[in-house]
Amino acid sequence: MSAHANVAPVIIKRKKVIKSGGHHGGAWKVAYADFVTAMMAFFMLMWLLNATTEQQRKGLADYFSPTIQINRVSGGGSGALGGDSIFSEMTLPKNGTGASASRAAAEEKARGSTGNDPSAEETLSQNQTFESLDAMLQGFGGESSVMENALKHINTRITDEGLVIEIFSIDGIPIFEGDTDTPTGLLHELAALISGISVTVTNSMAIGGHVRAQPVVLAENTVWALSQQRATQMRLILEELGIEAQRIERVTGHADREPAARNPMAVRNDRLEIILLRDTS
Repeated sequence: MSAHANVAPVIIKRKKVIKSGGHHGGAWKVAYADFVTAMMAFFMLMWLLNATTEQQRKGLADYFSPTIQINRVSGGGSGALGGDSIFSEMTLPKNGTGASASRAAAEEKARGSTGNDPSAEETLSQNQTFESLDAMLQGFGGESSVMENALKHINTRITDEGLVIEIFSIDGIPIFEGDTDTPTGLLHELAALISGISVTVTNSMAIGGHVRAQPVVLAENTVWALSQQRATQMRLILEELGIEAQRIERVTGHADREPAARNPMAVRNDRLEIILLRDTS
């Protein structure tokens, strides 16, 4: 018993072995984000190169080129350094033609002032004329209930192009017979209203035809021909009502490419647009 008491105790140490790897940090995430950003920039560059013209690419290169001379004729700006106008598309700074009233761009494509644009007073005057015509047109609705119902088929708006008078069909009350270019009596009444106010001015006119989309199961889609034929019918009606043929600048068929309603097959998309164009002379 005494011999066993002098033996040193045995101590067993157990090590905890971790087989899987630990946390390696987030540096790879930064590198991956840089890679994705670089690839996005690369594809955007490829898209821009494909979407721009040679002249536009040359203008971009000239903008970033440090060799452009800075002098009083270098661009279209009116600042102390004669800088380029940020509202111009093609100022051609290398040959000194900017987009200003005194030195217009050589391509006449700049958005800066060229000296030929109507003044603010002229624009305001034409807008007032269009507003008067619109009020005159809406005033016909008070003459009778028939006129008031007819005006439900008309929308008007003033745009940069001029006064747009839109005539459209309503469910059960079309302006053309079925899917043909035969005008209904309602369209003749509306055309008479429009011609009545149009003869009070000398603005040129444009006519556009729009139709609703047809089912894709049809063997022959006639939307292009039908929209053109309907616009032509409107031109003929207006000419019969006293509108001079020389005033009509264009007759266009837009098919079903510009629907007014969310449903491309809605009756509301069957419409005509008569535009009293702005006087640019």
